[in-house]
Amino acid sequence: MLQNKTFLITGIADKYSLAMYVAKEVIKQGGKVICTGLGVSEFHKDLSEKAQGFLNKNFNDFKLAIKQELGDARVEILDVTLEANMQSLAKKLKDDNVKIHGFLHAIAMDKTIRHKEVKPLLQVTKEEFCDTMDVSAYSLIRLAQYLFNYKILQPGSSICSISYIAAAKVTFHPYRNMSIAKAALERITIELADELGRMNGTRANVVRFSTYMGSKAGNATLNTSDVETANKMSPLGNASPQDLANEVVHLFRPNGRITGEIRHVDGGYHITG
Repeated sequence: MLQNKTFLITGIADKYSLAMYVAKEVIKQGGKVICTGLGVSEFHKDLSEKAQGFLNKNFNDFKLAIKQELGDARVEILDVTLEANMQSLAKKLKDDNVKIHGFLHAIAMDKTIRHKEVKPLLQVTKEEFCDTMDVSAYSLIRLAQYLFNYKILQPGSSICSISYIAAAKVTFHPYRNMSIAKAALERITIELADELGRMNGTRANVVRFSTYMGSKAGNATLNTSDVETANKMSPLGNASPQDLANEVVHLFRPNGRITGEIRHVDGGYHITG
């Protein structure tokens, strides 16, 4: 289904990341992937020893996970807070004559979440709010722009972003600052569906996934009881990461006519109270 197609996969931290399941399914369906992870790039300046150590460990863990799960898939450093890094990545792909047929946006960051404690919205600072919005939502615009401007994103491509029901309603567990960023991410995706669809036939869709603790992001916010509660509330029970991967790859398939959609892969959780 995805033969001769290449997809950029962002947001892989380790083998349990949702984006990793997507990458594996793309390869299973005959496609190729280029995976990005956080690391020390030439554009990082004046890093503290602690920050440099964190980024180096993160990138080494990322590369190891890719090697173990995806074999010789190409890896690149991407820090979406650095404009020069995004541009450099696009230029490198252009210079290597890489053609991208879509990408997965699975990047998120929220410094108001620490050790499963979510800061009340009234206590969120402007800096915390803007940092979360920049990484978790605005980065989709910039990444799409660079891939489009460098003519890497091919006509008829497909973009998918990962979201959660908290973008639309207050959930039974706290999800404050990030929920606003996810709402923005969803709106950005829909607006890009219109713009890019008219420009070169590129599609853009959102997938809202189940309450999931397996990833680093999920583990930072959720407890086992949260997952169990969502599982009971969902008519079909919680969806699995493989369910998500299947849906994203379905949206990645060439010549599709689905765009501007918010798809729910959550066992029906979104229809409950």
